[in-house]
Amino acid sequence: MSNDPFISAASLEGIPSAYAATRDGLDSLLRDRGLRRSTPEATGESLLLGAAATAAIEGSSYEVEALKAGEGDATARGAVLLSTELLGLVPVWNRSPLQAIARIHALAAAGSVDSSDLGRPSNPAGAERLNLLGRILGQPTEAPGLVVAALVHAEIAVAGAFASHNGVVARAVERLVLVAKGVDPASVTVPEAGHAAEVEGYRAALAAYEGGEAAGIHQWLMYASQAFSRGAEASPMAR
Repeated sequence: MSNDPFISAASLEGIPSAYAATRDGLDSLLRDRGLRRSTPEATGESLLLGAAATAAIEGSSYEVEALKAGEGDATARGAVLLSTELLGLVPVWNRSPLQAIARIHALAAAGSVDSSDLGRPSNPAGAERLNLLGRILGQPTEAPGLVVAALVHAEIAVAGAFASHNGVVARAVERLVLVAKGVDPASVTVPEAGHAAEVEGYRAALAAYEGGEAAGIHQWLMYASQAFSRGAEASPMAR
C-alpha cells in the first residue's frame, strides 16, 4: 500500500480510467477551443459563474448579472469577493496551503461572521484534520491533479474546521488546485457549476466520503469525475 493517500485513492478500482477520460475531455476543451480564445475576460466570467454556483449550493441563488451589479446577500457577496482574489492565492497555496485556506475563509465569510472568526478554525478536531491535510500536501505526489483537487475538496468540506462556509472554502480550494496543478491554468472551467447541477448527488457523495471507508472515497471520486466534466461544459469556452 502506498504511503501517499492521494495515490492510494487514485488507484481504487475504476478511478484511473474515469479520471483519464475526464482529463481527456478537459484537455480537449482547453486545447481545441479554450487556449485559442482564452482571455482574462473569460477567466473572470468563469470565476463569477463559479461564485454564483457556489452561493446557490448554499441556498443563495442570484443571477450572474445581479452579482455583477453588487446585489445579493452576504453569502453571495462573499463568494464574489473571493472570486476576485482567488487566483492571486496560487503562490500562497504552493508555499503554505493552510495559509491559503485561512485567507479563502476570511474572504468568503466576510460580512457573515464575526471578524474574530475569519480565517480561524473553531472546531479543534476539524483544525487537526486540516493540519494533517497541510502536512500531506507538503509531500510530493504522483496522483493526477484532478484526483488531488477532488480529495482536498472533500477533506475540507467534511472536516468542518470553520464555524461556517466550509463548503464554499472547499469548492474554492478545488478550483485553486486545478490551477496550481496545471489542469486548468487559466481557470476557465467552472467546477462549482458541476456540483451545483447535481446538488443532491454532491451531498450524498460527500456524506459517503465522510464515512471514511474506501467505498465512500470511491463514491466521492466517481461523482467528482462527472462533476469536473459538467464544470467543463459550463465554461465560457464551451459556447
